[in-house]
Amino acid sequence: MAVEVDSLDDDDPRCVELRLSGKLHSEDYEFFVPIFDEMVDEYGKLRLLICMREFHGWDLAALWQELKFDLKHLDDFDLLAVVGDKQWEKWMTTFTQPFTSAEVRYFDMEQYAKAKDWILHGEKTKADSGTSLEATPM
Repeated sequence: MAVEVDSLDDDDPRCVELRLSGKLHSEDYEFFVPIFDEMVDEYGKLRLLICMREFHGWDLAALWQELKFDLKHLDDFDLLAVVGDKQWEKWMTTFTQPFTSAEVRYFDMEQYAKAKDWILHGEKTKADSGTSLEATPM
């Protein structure tokens, strides 16, 4: 499976890690979307760490599922850390900032511990409106 979902902190179930590898298929969304839906219903806004190790993108059906997930959960995250090792992943992270009320930051793979610490202990500084174009550290 190209997707794994884990809690980052036993004391704060809002802190979640999503690990992606390989190429995503629509079946991967059938696995993790219900988990996120349930978590948002139970805990409200989440703090999400997305770790993309050897991630190769989406097939067409999965890309459609990704767009639907993104639209549904635009305001369901406070902090969003993306850890990756490719330039397009960094660009994609920058591109998403204006479309979410979450504070979004990109970290290179060797900064994984820093990204995790930010999700666990960081404070949101971005305006709640989701319209701020202020750059976040990358």
